[in-house]
Formats: sequence, structure tokens, C-alpha cells
Amino acid sequence: MNATQQPPLSLYIHIPWCIRKCPYCDFNSHKLTQPIDEQQYIQHLIADFNADYQPHQHRPIHSIFFGGGTPSLFSAKSLEILLNHLQRHAKLSPECEITLEANPGTAEQQRFSDYRQIGINRLSLGIQSFDKQKLHSLGRIHNSDEAHRAITLAHHAGFERLNLDLMFALPEQSPEQMLTDLQQAIDYQPEHISWYQLTLEPNTPFYQNPPPLPNDDQQIQFYELGSAYLKSHHYQQYETSAWTNNRKSQHNLNYWQFGDYIGIGAGAHGKLTLADKTITRTRKYRAPTAYQRAGNKSNYQNPYLDQHLIIKKEDQAFEFMMNALRLQQGVPTDYLNTRTQLTHHDLKPILEHLSTQKLLHPNYQQHLQTTPRGFALLNDVLTAFL
Repeated sequence: MNATQQPPLSLYIHIPWCIRKCPYCDFNSHKLTQPIDEQQYIQHLIADFNADYQPHQHRPIHSIFFGGGTPSLFSAKSLEILLNHLQRHAKLSPECEITLEANPGTAEQQRFSDYRQIGINRLSLGIQSFDKQKLHSLGRIHNSDEAHRAITLAHHAGFERLNLDLMFALPEQSPEQMLTDLQQAIDYQPEHISWYQLTLEPNTPFYQNPPPLPNDDQQIQFYELGSAYLKSHHYQQYETSAWTNNRKSQHNLNYWQFGDYIGIGAGAHGKLTLADKTITRTRKYRAPTAYQRAGNKSNYQNPYLDQHLIIKKEDQAFEFMMNALRLQQGVPTDYLNTRTQLTHHDLKPILEHLSTQKLLHPNYQQHLQTTPRGFALLNDVLTAFL
């Protein structure tokens, strides 16, 4: 399989530190207890990337995503060192989407302008809510005024491509408060809104001591009201929590279309398809100290690597569908043939059954897509592939 036949390739870069860890967050993020040696961590990211990309250097990188944690804790000067290295030593596509996640509590006009200057062309702001009390209950470090200010600063810095993260079904939230959050976000006309429900994840303070959340019926009401409101303001849903009035997130779209991605940084995950269509998943050491300590080891492959797994052929159907069917428009069936070791003929009995049940569109030989009913019952659809 040559480069043109392999799935598109993206790069995920993990910055694991936060000023304070939110009580609902189960991401690999760590409270900042001392100043970060940014230069040292950047050098580890470069070494990590070199080791992972070397076998794939014939493949162009179509998107880059700085996630966390809080990547906006790092200066543009530090991130520029990494981006310059990527420009010199990797094949970046001409239209490469480069996204940085930023916390409104760390927003500064000059910092945002500097990010834009070094080539970051898309900003994702973790707003979550514009309501002062809701932000406090979520443990966010920013307030409502700072949320509005961060969006204004992003516009002034020249970020035409802007995503706003918003949550719903918050502690003691009313439908009116949820709609007010959406209305305030839409007033800024961001290109993209990630709108998702607050869930209680294991190993988080909220899971141990749950706050008063809306019940199941209320959550459904929130989703239906919010979806109708977004649609009425010309935002189109293309994934379970992704809405756009212009361009989709190319990086996240690559995940959902079962593309490949290199993951560098503490705890970063990766997925790579080899020439023989073997699919591998990787994870780097999670703790920042362990990750950086690992970089000092001598290793024939990648010293930062904590886990390296091969996805068995019998597990690939579920993994593929778990991503692809999150997209309302689905994916070409050919993606199953080219991005896994399966063909649609291997899954024909399951696909036929789901189509008969009106959960999957009947043209599954050309396109894999749920019906509206199937999209609403996605967990039931996915169970069929286990």
C-alpha cells in the first residue's frame, strides 16, 4: 500500500499541564505546581515526533492539533521551535490545519497574535458556559467576562477559524440557561461549535461526589431544544457533538473517518496503518516526569512509548464503526475496504440486519450511514459489531 492508498495522517501534540484541574475532567492533565521548562519539553516532543514519523516520512501531514491540558500555557516562541522543526523535517500539506486549544483564563491579546503569527490558523476556546455560577460549579478558572474577552481577542488576533466548546446539562441548569449559552456563542458567529453533554467520568471528583444534574428526560429535552436552536441559526450538525456554519474540523474529521494520527507528548495516543494494512495503536508515558525521563533512555524505536498494540482483525469492525457512524453523513464504504483489513462482504449479515431494522441506510454497499433513527440509537447500532 503506497502513500496515496494509506489513510490521511494527522499529528496530535499533548501539553499536559493546567493551572487547575476541573472536577469533571478525566483527560491526562496535571495541575501546575512549578514553572514549566518549556524548552526542555519541546525538545522531548521533537525527539518523540522524529521516532514516530521516521517510518512514515513519505506521508504528508494534513492537520496538527495542540491539545491538553492547556496548550496556551506555552509561549508562541516555544511552539514556534516545534513548528519550525515540523516544517523542515516533515511533509506538511499546503492547506494544513493547525489548531491550538486555549483557556479563556490564559487569554492575552499579544499571545493570541503571536500564535497566529507562527502559523497556528485555528483556535479552540474552552468556554463551557457564559454563566458565572455554572463556571464556578464546573471549577473553571475563568469567569463570564473573561470568556467574552477571549473570543474578542481571538477575532482581533486574526483567527477567522474559531471553535467554541460549550457544555449542557450542567449542575442545576435550566433549559433557558442552556439556550442563553448557545445564543451568546452564536452572537460571535464562530465557524464551529463543539456542544456536548456533561458526563460523570470515573476517577473524577464529580464521579465521587455527583453534583445535582438534570435527569434523563431533561437531558433529552436540552438536546432537542439546543439542536433546534443551532439549526435555526444555520449551524449544521455533522457529528454527535460538532456543529459548523462553514468548515468542519479537519483534524477531528480524520479521527472519525478512521484516518491515522501520530500522538506525541505525555499520554498522547496514536493510530497508524502499516503498509500491509496492520493497524497499530500507541500510547506514550502518561506522567510528564515519566515521559521526559523516558526520553533519556537508549531505545531502537521510541523510548517514550508506553503501549503498542495491534488491533486484531476481528476487532476492527467495531473500532471503525464506532468512529465512522458518529458522522451524520457517514463515510464511503470504500473506507472500510482501504482503512481496515475487512470488506463490507465480511460484515454483510450485520449490515443487512441493521438495514432491515431501519437503523442503517440501505445503500450500505456504497455508503455507510445511519438513518436518523439509527443515529439516535447509535449505541444499539454499534453493539451489533461487537
